[in-house]
Amino acid sequence: MPKPVRVLESREIYKGRVIQLRVDNIIEPGRVKAVREVVQHAGSVVVLAHSSDGRIVLVRQYRYAVREFLWELVAGSLEPGERPLAAARRELLEETGYHAGKCRLLFDFFSSPGILTERMFLVEATGLTQSKASPDPDEKIEVGRFSLAKLRKMMRSREIRDGKTLAGLMWLMLDKLSES
Repeated sequence: MPKPVRVLESREIYKGRVIQLRVDNIIEPGRVKAVREVVQHAGSVVVLAHSSDGRIVLVRQYRYAVREFLWELVAGSLEPGERPLAAARRELLEETGYHAGKCRLLFDFFSSPGILTERMFLVEATGLTQSKASPDPDEKIEVGRFSLAKLRKMMRSREIRDGKTLAGLMWLMLDKLSES
């Protein structure tokens, strides 16, 4: 069993609404001395929503950090104390106006564990019924529903470039292959 990390010093550099940045001087297992920059994030959900006709729900919005409009699975941060399934239902309704009849947790993953603590939970949502979306005031969201064939084409042509979306869609496509 490896020895735990020893933190020699930890300095908070920035604390924002969504993330915090700290710099840690540490000794890692194996006696590796290092300075690590860590972006802390409370975690998030990614929603793989299936409409009644079998299409997958994606949202398209402008992402300032990369200066592009991106097609993505519905996603959002966990609120303090919120469970992933509740967050998935909330985000799906806010961004698309869909209520999910059933949600199930598929798996969790780290988007960029070299620098980021964010743990993402992939949740499958089915039994969708339409209601009214209520995106945040700073969000302008386009909702689309796509067949698996169309999603494959979008992935091959690089129309879908978001990592969490690629992870979710790859899981879905592998799951469909195992069914056949």
